[in-house]
Amino acid sequence: MKLTSIKLITLTAFLCYFSSFSQGTLKEYKKALAVDSLFRDKVFNTPSRFHWMPNNTLWYVNNAKTGDVYYRVDANTNTQNIFFDHSKMAEAISSVTENNADANKLNLSDLDLNKDSNTLKFKFKNLQLSCNLNDYKITVLDTVSNNNRGRGRGYWGNRFDETQGDPVESPDKSIVAYIKNHNLYIKNQKTNEETQLSYDGSKGNYYSSYIKWSPDGKKIMAYKVKPGDEREIYFVESSPKDQLQPILQKRDYLKPGDELPFKSPQLFHVESKKHISIPTSEFSSQYSLNRIDWRKNSSAFTFEYNQRGHQAYKIIEVDANTGKVNVLINEISKTFIDYSSKKYRYDVYDGESIVWTSERDGWNHIYLYNNDGTVKKQLTKGDWVVRKVVHVDEKNQEIYFTASGLDKNQDPYFIHYCKVGFDGKKMQRLTSENGNHSLTFSDDYSYYIDQYSRVDMPAVTVLKSTKNAKTLIDLQKGDHSALVNTGWIAPEVFTAKGRDGKTDIWGMIVRPTTFDENRSYPIIEYIYAGPHDSFVPKDFHAYYWSMSALAELGFIVVQIDGMGTSNRSKAFHDICWQNLKDGGFPDRKLWMKAAAKKYPYMNVDKVGIHGTSAGGQNAGAALVFNSDFYDVAVASCGCHDNRMDKMWWNEQFMGYPIGPHYAECSNIENAAQMEGNLMLILGEVDDNVDPATTMQFADALIKAKKDFELVTIPGMGHSAGGDFGERKRKDFFVKHLLDVTPPSWKDIYN
Repeated sequence: MKLTSIKLITLTAFLCYFSSFSQGTLKEYKKALAVDSLFRDKVFNTPSRFHWMPNNTLWYVNNAKTGDVYYRVDANTNTQNIFFDHSKMAEAISSVTENNADANKLNLSDLDLNKDSNTLKFKFKNLQLSCNLNDYKITVLDTVSNNNRGRGRGYWGNRFDETQGDPVESPDKSIVAYIKNHNLYIKNQKTNEETQLSYDGSKGNYYSSYIKWSPDGKKIMAYKVKPGDEREIYFVESSPKDQLQPILQKRDYLKPGDELPFKSPQLFHVESKKHISIPTSEFSSQYSLNRIDWRKNSSAFTFEYNQRGHQAYKIIEVDANTGKVNVLINEISKTFIDYSSKKYRYDVYDGESIVWTSERDGWNHIYLYNNDGTVKKQLTKGDWVVRKVVHVDEKNQEIYFTASGLDKNQDPYFIHYCKVGFDGKKMQRLTSENGNHSLTFSDDYSYYIDQYSRVDMPAVTVLKSTKNAKTLIDLQKGDHSALVNTGWIAPEVFTAKGRDGKTDIWGMIVRPTTFDENRSYPIIEYIYAGPHDSFVPKDFHAYYWSMSALAELGFIVVQIDGMGTSNRSKAFHDICWQNLKDGGFPDRKLWMKAAAKKYPYMNVDKVGIHGTSAGGQNAGAALVFNSDFYDVAVASCGCHDNRMDKMWWNEQFMGYPIGPHYAECSNIENAAQMEGNLMLILGEVDDNVDPATTMQFADALIKAKKDFELVTIPGMGHSAGGDFGERKRKDFFVKHLLDVTPPSWKDIYN
């Protein structure tokens, strides 16, 4: 046989082999579309909510294979039993309502058991019912309405109107305080006698309607406000549901660098009508003054001062007799104070001491302050972080908190629960099992439900005693065998060294159900590198919306927490300071290269990335600043210039005043550097990230003669693009990473 024929046969066999393992074709699209439904309701015995009742008893609903099962647990006797006969209960409910209750899906809520009469009260749909568990006789007690129905959450950026507010009554209700002609007045409720207390208010420096009486009713705290800038963003809703013509919308929206209001607290003695002006030198560069509270004994009031730029945070006390200002806590940082995620304060015994969290030693820990502003004790210490203070028990002088990084052999992001005494001694761990924990405590904190899982292990649920963290009852153990039988493959937790060659970077790898190690898979990274948290999932989930469906198209999908994200050391976090363009990319690249070295089927020469919001900024930055590694990006509603986005988030990490570093981190300013295939997705009525930032990025790309795709979705707010955006995103990756022409939508979705 001629050599050419041998080569031809070999090539044909090679092509036939790989054609049988197609990627990005109609078959893969159908699988990607179905995988959410395929994986749904395939994991059992993983209850999600636990309801403690009096006398250390609780109830919960278990998602058993046969349906929902209601359990009652008694921590005093270490027993667990099915709460009631589900068939009898369904029959009884059906007999008194117009609904045929399903014994396997009862949907009861607010269960309340009277043990003496063995009567169970509960809600079913719009009825309040009572059932005698001896004979299952049902009594209709009342009808209930869903008061939350139809209520929206409201817009996050609405500013408090300092000029509007109802009169504020004194504790004994004999006097009301209010604002009139920009000044503070009081009125006697019986005599209607009106008295003006302040005379220094004006239109440009007015008294706020936020007024706080002292508990004894003898003093008032009020503050003057010197207004700052008012900024609004505008966008057009092109296709409203209820009219033909478009609607111009606007929102309050302060941006980095805008002038903020200045608040000047004032003290008034009601009986003597004495006005004491408070010196402002200790809080002169305000981002905010908040949490104004009187001491219970009326001796002073306190407030929290967040300095503009977030490099100083103070707890300030004002003497109610003299107006003297005392700084109780003065937290400072060379970079930033993570006030929105890590700050915690609790005043013990009406301010005799203060529980406070700080990263001052390089890790977030708990401190106890004396009432004179000195540190009494650092209560926790070590190369690990306090994630959250859960409960301060003044009676027993103990603090319950969550922590991460306690175990060198576990994922450093796993949440564990602990408690420690006010003396910093006898720190006790309440969880230690290798998993991410969530606890639900009894009312007296003597018992708790511990539920823990990992991305590769469904939840385990146990009852424990707080006294010794001993397991009293194994309540449920998650069963995902039905999920595994669908072809589901557990995500893999993967670690690699970061840019310093020392720090472990943690992430996870998602593979398709059709995974074959003999194939070559382009890599897609789902990114969200906002500095306010860490983001790689730690709990068990059958389906990851941002990853699972994409993987089914023939990709390996990954998610990584690089440097600059939160919940590790202060140094790890500080990478983001005035440097949001970094996005942890040096660590991400090394991580994916390490993964590809271990798994040659991961094609590190074909890498895509997608993200939303801060992740949209990151995805854009991948091709603007990191096109040496990333080839394709889909950026949804990204903040592409931090000067264009909301003040509170951006100034916290980019700092104040606005400097050249803002432009250096801007995708817009640096658009001419963009290389690769980019898709921008935008909701036209996004009131979280100003839509103009995406349009300005597009404008800069056009001026730089860069090719890209822009997808604007009518009527959509802050999102990844909804179903339409998801379709466009899938097609974009298939086309540019797999070099395959996507099948028609008609064939896929019909």
